[in-house]
Amino acid sequence: MSENNCLFEERDRERLPPILNHSLDRGPKLHFPFYGSFISTLNHKRESGSHSLSSPLLLPAVKQVRELPPICPDVRQKHRISIDVLPPEVKARFVSEPIIPIRTKTAKEFQDDVERATISGDWKQVHDFYLTTFDSFLELNGAFKVYTQKSVLKGIINSLLREWKGLLKCLSVSQNPQYTSPATYVIYAHLLRQIASLAEADHHFLMHWFKKLPQKRFKQLVERLQLFITTRLFPAKPDELPPMAKCSWWIPSATKVLSLLSDEYYYAANSISSPPIIPFTDLYNLTLDHIDFMEDYHTWQAHGNSNRFTFCQFPFILSTVVKKAIIQRDSEQQMISMARQTLVDKVSRRQRVDMSLLFLNIKVRRLQLVSDSLDELSRKRADLKKKLKVTFVGEAGLDMGGLTKEWFLLLIRQIFHTDYGMFTYVKESQCHWFSSWKCDNYSEFRLVGALMGLAVYNSITLDIRFPPCVYKKLLTPPIVPCDLDTPVGMATLTLDDLQQIMPDLAHGLGELLSYEGNVEEDFYTTFQVFQEELGVIKSYNLKPGGDKIPVTNLNRKEYVQLYIDFLLNKSIYRQFAAFYHGFHSVCASNALMLLRPEEVEILVCGSPNLDMGSLQRLVQYEGYSKTDPTIRAFWDVVLAFPLELQKKLLHFTTGSDRVPVCGMADLNFKISKIDVSTDWLPVSHTCFNQICLPPYKSKKELRQKLTIAISNAEGFGLE
Repeated sequence: MSENNCLFEERDRERLPPILNHSLDRGPKLHFPFYGSFISTLNHKRESGSHSLSSPLLLPAVKQVRELPPICPDVRQKHRISIDVLPPEVKARFVSEPIIPIRTKTAKEFQDDVERATISGDWKQVHDFYLTTFDSFLELNGAFKVYTQKSVLKGIINSLLREWKGLLKCLSVSQNPQYTSPATYVIYAHLLRQIASLAEADHHFLMHWFKKLPQKRFKQLVERLQLFITTRLFPAKPDELPPMAKCSWWIPSATKVLSLLSDEYYYAANSISSPPIIPFTDLYNLTLDHIDFMEDYHTWQAHGNSNRFTFCQFPFILSTVVKKAIIQRDSEQQMISMARQTLVDKVSRRQRVDMSLLFLNIKVRRLQLVSDSLDELSRKRADLKKKLKVTFVGEAGLDMGGLTKEWFLLLIRQIFHTDYGMFTYVKESQCHWFSSWKCDNYSEFRLVGALMGLAVYNSITLDIRFPPCVYKKLLTPPIVPCDLDTPVGMATLTLDDLQQIMPDLAHGLGELLSYEGNVEEDFYTTFQVFQEELGVIKSYNLKPGGDKIPVTNLNRKEYVQLYIDFLLNKSIYRQFAAFYHGFHSVCASNALMLLRPEEVEILVCGSPNLDMGSLQRLVQYEGYSKTDPTIRAFWDVVLAFPLELQKKLLHFTTGSDRVPVCGMADLNFKISKIDVSTDWLPVSHTCFNQICLPPYKSKKELRQKLTIAISNAEGFGLE
């Protein structure tokens, strides 16, 4: 094709494809002597006015395609999905010199056709336009590629982008009634195949356009893709769509395009936007909760990221409920295999078979809770994937779930108490962090990791306050290396991660990065830092000879990154490595590669999203009925509570202010009647998620007593 055919004159632009106009506490806080003086110095400089401190640095906006960041694989991506996962039949081939068709309508004429079709419901003219204008979608896509690759004038490129946006808008806007037609789904599927088959550089280009979409428009595009996948999986009228055998590429193509909008790729639109355009949970397709996801998982296990499509290649689309079920069933299958082998060995030796072999039986004394638990879990490492049952020595009773939860609650409270010394409570961020003291035995950190793994496996929600970066480190790497000398938990962390743990220190380092004066002369700082360990101040070099290397304007970024790496990785490496191996000793599974750090946190601690209306519908009553005046008053009060008090109520009753992964139904929340004076406050049995209410006579009295109880429960003994 000649160069003249590739260049549009101004008068020809009206005959380009149409653009539619749819709108779419405890304990002391951490002490860092060096940066206490550092921040004081900054404050002094600010007050004296000798040098100004600028606001945090802002990256320049991307204005030209050549300024876009380079394409390179993400570390996590290596364990997840490859760019090229579609089967051969999905990958459309492009003709080298596609013929650019002649348009028979102007953009205005086509827009008029669309408006008339919207009113009448007859989309035949719109449909015929595309059938007569393009011989195939290969041709449409080929024309787009030629223009974007060969055009050199900025105005022409912008014009082409506008027309491509118009086409995408026409085929994706959720209000468009033509999507009720099965024929249009066929058109949409072909367009998705062309987008999915674009080269990686083209995907990169599209992502930087997608990220400029308004949130509402971006979300509509995601919802349209999700609806397309759902309709193909579970069509309301199967006869209106082509047989699955003839369109097996529909779902892979749509899922691949959806991945370009997710944040599974480092350059995807939702990833390169800060903050993300939509929450990662909006990318879940809840319809997939009802497919045979274990078959999908096993296919992925067998074929990996090959040409055989599985949803596990695109884990962003699977909900946390599905991922938890996969982890549990995968662990159960491992446990069943081990138990079967044990039973076979017993029978072959003609030994008596004890059914307790099917369980992880923990026997502990209350006064030696931590040491006994550590000994039991150390001796029974081979049984950690079995169902947990707990017995308190000297106490009668069977574990029907209450004793297990009590064991978790008591153990977590004791281990995380500041006096125990394993973790430091940072008051500013209201979270716990690993103590940096050095010792010869880190087995108790392994115990905490194993406890978290057991909680996930046994559906126990733990009241643990770790910062988000802990879960990033737990997935670095997601699979335990075979070589025991391979470092684990050494995640690449940033100032944002430090901000979530030590906000004052992070602020000080941010000020250092933006300081406009002479850093070396004004601060006289070197690549040496100081840290308090058990009351002793120790110095550490961030790099060899760091005590003799001054921090300057040129190397301050390196200094900040090394300092963050020291604080969050190197200074606590042994502690965290033991914690990492403890967690993976229970949850070791390839299914961990499907999880985001935020999802690991939800599995361990539960979801922060409360739905008290749902809890009201699912609650169980003992001694009361839902029509009793006390119960009606209770729900009137609770539903009117602010979120903070609702969380306190949940914590008072269950031991955690979060909801299990599968929702309120998994809480088994119970309200019981207690025949005592109404002068009494409500009491709770956190092991059984139970709150006991005296028969209060008025709503005012109930509100007053309930508010006092839930607001002053911290530090009370476990019921």
